[in-house]
Amino acid sequence: MEVHKLLGPGLLESAYQTCLAHELRLRAIPFQREVTLPIAYKGELLESGYRIDFVIGKELIVELKSVEQLLPIHEAQIITYMKLANTGDGLLINFNVPILCYGIRRMFWPPLKPPHLRSSV
Repeated sequence: MEVHKLLGPGLLESAYQTCLAHELRLRAIPFQREVTLPIAYKGELLESGYRIDFVIGKELIVELKSVEQLLPIHEAQIITYMKLANTGDGLLINFNVPILCYGIRRMFWPPLKPPHLRSSV
């Protein structure tokens, strides 16, 4: 929120990524940036060129965007990253919005079932 409050919308994703990394360091929040994500294929890990913007505390994947609107392909991207990294939680954040809360989507893998479909056991 602090990064968006100070910078506002309209910048490139890389600017938000740099400032968010600085903000996380200032707050002593453990993170990794630009984490390479190999693909497990037929028993081997293959370099794929994929990079996760942030992994926070080794459990939360954060994917940043600066786009007119989030599309299903952006959600598919972070879900794929979560599957490949075997991580269940993610945040998809679009900084190109007037109010940041409208640009944040919490993602889960596997997806949570609606309450009426969950097992009671």
